[in-house]
Amino acid sequence: MKRRALLGAGAAAVAATGLGWSLLTPKRPGKLLRSRAPLPKPFEARLAVPPVLNGDEIVQREADLRILPGLTTRAWTYNGSFPGPTVVTRSGRAATVTHRNQLPEPVVVHLHGGHTPPGSDGYPIDEILPEHGPGGAHPHHDMAAMSGDTSMGSRVYRYPMTQRAATLWYHDHRMGFTGPAVYRGLAGFHLVRDDEEDALPLPRGERELPLMLTDRAFEADGSFRYPVGDAAYMNGVLGDVVLVNGRPWPVHDVDPARYRLRFLNASNARRYRLELDPQPPGGDAFVQIGSDGGLLRRPIGHDALVIAPAERFDVVVDFSRWRPGTEVRLVDRDGGDVMRFDVKGSRRDDDSTVPAQLSRTAEPLPPPVRTRTFRFNQGSDGTWRINDLEYRPGRALARPRLGDVEHWRFVTDFHHPIHLHLNHFQVVSRNAQAIGAYDHGWKDTVDLRASEAVEVAVRFTDYPGTFMLHCHNLEHEDMAMMADFVVEPP
Repeated sequence: MKRRALLGAGAAAVAATGLGWSLLTPKRPGKLLRSRAPLPKPFEARLAVPPVLNGDEIVQREADLRILPGLTTRAWTYNGSFPGPTVVTRSGRAATVTHRNQLPEPVVVHLHGGHTPPGSDGYPIDEILPEHGPGGAHPHHDMAAMSGDTSMGSRVYRYPMTQRAATLWYHDHRMGFTGPAVYRGLAGFHLVRDDEEDALPLPRGERELPLMLTDRAFEADGSFRYPVGDAAYMNGVLGDVVLVNGRPWPVHDVDPARYRLRFLNASNARRYRLELDPQPPGGDAFVQIGSDGGLLRRPIGHDALVIAPAERFDVVVDFSRWRPGTEVRLVDRDGGDVMRFDVKGSRRDDDSTVPAQLSRTAEPLPPPVRTRTFRFNQGSDGTWRINDLEYRPGRALARPRLGDVEHWRFVTDFHHPIHLHLNHFQVVSRNAQAIGAYDHGWKDTVDLRASEAVEVAVRFTDYPGTFMLHCHNLEHEDMAMMADFVVEPP
């Protein structure tokens, strides 16, 4: 059966029992998938930092990785590593990245958070077919008849980089197959730097760590375990092994000094509540300096970080607040250990600080020319929908004009992390009240909780064309919770 037909059959079976979807969909998204391989012990693996891309080409290929002790995991990778190589570009300098597809199935690449023209944005049917032939194209969904701007073997993605310094990431974005593809390893960091950020005395070098959080389950032979076509997991797949930069519950030695931690939640569906244990004296363990779209105007202190799929939090942690020899665990209060920082030595050559003023480019947007409402809901057939419509390429739910500021109101009865392509936005309100503790700055993904309404302000700039709005729970995305919008010329 085709993937969505199978899930629809599961939905019909639930409806026949009279239980209804309210009992099938818990308030917390996702269902735990347990590994069949023995789980590794926490804090035995060392943290790895992804390599920086050398050149402008990435080859997507299968590779055998050592993730679990004594076992090999066959992964889909960018240049043979998981996460893929970190792409580093500079604001104002156009960049190109060529992706070659040596995998057995088509791929699409989306630069998440990129201010990118539509031809390089990673529209889900703009596929790169396998270099050695079409392979098993579209085996898991019923969109095989739809065709986009398809290329054979490789594609050049052009990134103008007319945007601020920020922590971006790139990942697969193929129609109906994003969840399995990212789960198999297709994700990597893309860091944008600029003069404003470079002028700040923030931690850098070995004290700047990109940290990609993912959760995975494993088969007995060490391969990734993913429930393709299983209706029980349509609310999201949760693994029982937490990986940081592809390592299970790793440990990292730190000096008693400030570190800049770039957190990325690249999990399919898991939402983390991150805390440091023990907490430092006086609290505010995390000093947030940036969010999805770059630096905040001023730093914000947090005892915990709640980070939904696809969100990024740029924080500074001062490890001199703990005594040398302290083992500081990073924990998810909803799920257990994540990793550990071991404070070692007495090396205090730390001239970094967190200035009271970080950026002057986050002023509020002017009043909107219109307000639109998007309802994120579930149909009786089990598909996830926006405004009661499942996704169909080419059907636009909004047509904003280039240069306009609009308010978009997102409403839901279930948990959805909502991602907007093309432009970053500012959160205006939650439930017609003040914004939340984690809504500050420029965002491209907002954590929309059950029975909430969140309003955001966005200005559409530079590029007319077709872009996307969608849920970033990847199983929801694959089950049609996406929508096109078309930016029209003024």
